[in-house]
Amino acid sequence: MRILIVNWSSRKIAGIEDYLTNLMPALFQRRHELAFAYEVDIPDSRDRIPLPEGVPCWNVSDLGIQRTLECMKAWKPHLIYAHGLLDPQFEDEFLKIAPAIYFSHNYYGTCISGMKTFKFPIVRPCNRQFGPACLLHYFPRRCGGRSPITMWKLFRRESRRLANLHKYQAIVTHSNHMREEYVRNGIPESRVYSFVYEVARPHHRVSGTSVLVPSRQDILSKRNWNLLFVGRMELLKGGATLINALPAVADELGVRIRVTFAGDGPQRTAWEKKASKVRARHPELEFQFAGWADKNRLDQIYSETDLLVVPSLWPEPFGRVGPEAGSHGIPVAAFNVGGVSDWLINGVNGYLAPGNPPTAAGLATAIIKCLEDGDAYRELRKGATTVAKQFNLEHHLEALHEVFAQVTPQLV
Repeated sequence: MRILIVNWSSRKIAGIEDYLTNLMPALFQRRHELAFAYEVDIPDSRDRIPLPEGVPCWNVSDLGIQRTLECMKAWKPHLIYAHGLLDPQFEDEFLKIAPAIYFSHNYYGTCISGMKTFKFPIVRPCNRQFGPACLLHYFPRRCGGRSPITMWKLFRRESRRLANLHKYQAIVTHSNHMREEYVRNGIPESRVYSFVYEVARPHHRVSGTSVLVPSRQDILSKRNWNLLFVGRMELLKGGATLINALPAVADELGVRIRVTFAGDGPQRTAWEKKASKVRARHPELEFQFAGWADKNRLDQIYSETDLLVVPSLWPEPFGRVGPEAGSHGIPVAAFNVGGVSDWLINGVNGYLAPGNPPTAAGLATAIIKCLEDGDAYRELRKGATTVAKQFNLEHHLEALHEVFAQVTPQLV
């Protein structure tokens, strides 16, 4: 099959591009012919998505929309597999070339700001259907910025995106939450699919052939726990809420707790200041801000981690970091928001805290449940590994090929 993959950037920026980096070689090995079109080649500081040898690619920012569309059409794809896109006009035009599938990694076409979160009077997820009424909530609920011009531009863009989504033969997602989001917004149930996502395995085996689970005695004798936050440091990622939750955790468990923050972003300085103040009052807490970590460095951090905390206040479409940590045998405490419950099962690989609204007290309780009993913690580590195994590329490709067959039955 000739599959044309379309994405907004050619650079490895976030989860979409990591996914394409792993997906394209796998499709190529299955004897599919591939081509790649992208809208921009930025930022220069990031590596390009590697392409299998001989795969043609077209850059809209260099060629222009019309010339790119001519190249795409001349290649005669059997199927277009689209991901994050910037320009609804470009999308509308390439949808005329061949049957298309869209993989929705985020709230594409269903939210003005793309965050699906009310920030006032308290931070909580939004489950509204997208439409003109969202304009009435945008400022009172502080859904985004303060510019009415920007609000209107974003609303028009998302409206066009949602209209384009109705033209795809199928929309695939990585969580039941996201499937429900698109059905709520008018996409027929028969055209929206949710199936297991692909999550990268550890670069290095932790103990030869399997993840090492500490002995019962080692756990019972622990006098400190190592917690980890991984992600961009911004308001809705919940780092401040995690810091607020930790004194209660330390008091209940009666041990020292070290928390590593791996990542960077606009809230880093504020979180560092907050952590410093909390540490001054609670010397049993230790904070480390490690900055951005590449895959090898993150694998090392995982090897020193007892529990991952995902304090996201917004409804994460999936939350890839959770199964990624699970592949290292690390349980997770997280708010029950968005697609998190697709991979976090209470008492199996961690614990969920109530997410509507998310609170520091609720998060503290989930963390304590994960760590308060040594035998239960050992079982959570085993469960983390078991759950993570289902999120592999082979399972994902099997499900994806079933959708390909639905869209192009004469070719599969």
